[in-house]
Amino acid sequence: MSSSTTETSSTAAVSTRPPAPDQTATRRGITLQKFGRDYGIFFALVVVVIAATVVYPRFLHWDNLSAVLAQNAPLGIIAIGMTFVIISGGFDLSVGSVFAAAGTTAAMVAVATGSVALSFIAALAVGLLCGLVNAVVITILRVNPFVATLGSMTFFSGLILLITHNSPVTVSDSAFQWLGTGWLGPVPVSVVVMIALFALGWIVISKSAYGRRVMSVGGAKEASRLAGIRVDLVKGSTYVICGVLAAVAGFIAASQLGVGQGNAGVGLELQAIAVVVIGGTSLLGGEGSMLRTALGLAILATLNNIFFSLAVDTNWQGITQGLILVAAIAFDQYLRKVAPK
Repeated sequence: MSSSTTETSSTAAVSTRPPAPDQTATRRGITLQKFGRDYGIFFALVVVVIAATVVYPRFLHWDNLSAVLAQNAPLGIIAIGMTFVIISGGFDLSVGSVFAAAGTTAAMVAVATGSVALSFIAALAVGLLCGLVNAVVITILRVNPFVATLGSMTFFSGLILLITHNSPVTVSDSAFQWLGTGWLGPVPVSVVVMIALFALGWIVISKSAYGRRVMSVGGAKEASRLAGIRVDLVKGSTYVICGVLAAVAGFIAASQLGVGQGNAGVGLELQAIAVVVIGGTSLLGGEGSMLRTALGLAILATLNNIFFSLAVDTNWQGITQGLILVAAIAFDQYLRKVAPK
């Protein structure tokens, strides 16, 4: 009796004993790392904004902010589509070429017909067709997404440059330029479109059954297939979404400049990937957030504004953006290893 009581007391004492100091420190470290993974992007944006305000005191004035937002609206719209693709476990290097092809096509149709509506429909048709091509090559022909979209990038770019004979297409119609240069009250129309698309993207990814399927396919492809999800259809649809949004961005850019150019999207795909990755979307797929992509866009746009204010050489800007992208990927991988969800 006494032996049993003693044994029970001993067990209770062991079970209530506080964890060893090194275990407590480890748990605290993991908690801090998880906090950094979940909220580091917010603090990074605050730091960058403070730095921008110091460098350029008028940074937070609406005239500057509206100009920065309008300038980066096409990039933001492409990043929305790229978020869908990367969450699904894919990759799209062709968005810059689709952007240029759609914008140039819209300009050509506007000049030929004088109809802004037809030019916009033509741009969307180009984006839809390009997205379908990528989807078929990747999901039916089973070509690696990197190789497939690298090939389609050069194909789309070469085709539009061939059609235009390497010449820009100028549109003088003010109605064509409204989407890129018009205002709705104090807000540029292009910014309104970008915000609306970000909100729609957030709803689709976070609140819809389709968004859950995209997450599932990117995070556990085989398990999704066994659960009855049509993996190829879901994955292919993200390339179509990305193509259409790249076309919208291309139309807005052509509208802003009044010119469609076949080489307008050079390097845009890497900037879009940088925005998405800086926002914390995993290149491995299965994890991401439209809100975080918006924050990634805000950070990159703010840095570009700092560079512009300081008249930094464009080569150094490219070097800096490359370093930031590599650092963001490395930091993301480190946090996923030491503090997995």
